[in-house]
Amino acid sequence: MTVAFWCVLVAIMLPLICSVIAKAGGGMYTPRHNHDPRSYLDTLEGFPRRAHAAQLNSYEITPAFAAAVIIAHIAGNAQLVTIDVLAVLFITSRLLYIIFYIIDLAMMRSIVWLVGLGLIIGLFAASAFPAA
Repeated sequence: MTVAFWCVLVAIMLPLICSVIAKAGGGMYTPRHNHDPRSYLDTLEGFPRRAHAAQLNSYEITPAFAAAVIIAHIAGNAQLVTIDVLAVLFITSRLLYIIFYIIDLAMMRSIVWLVGLGLIIGLFAASAFPAA
């Protein structure tokens, strides 16, 4: 299993970490809330609400990242090292994205989101052109 495939697993887990931060930061999350957690999450404010928003965004971007990694492997044109490096950089960008979202640095969050999107495009580009 390659580093890039492990990065897909990490990307799948990141929204769950955001969820824990949102629920813990919102205080008083009880088993009663577990019957309708989305309603509870909609009532949050401040950093717990931003953690929830980061969770939702992480769910939105993960399929594109997973597809890019899988396609890059299937195409076989890129060196595995290139795919691994791009995947690790993507995970790094997502971690920064989550941190910037939670601490409310909107401009930095947007920049690292664009970097992450660029890395996904980079995975597709790496699979489109043969390795030298």
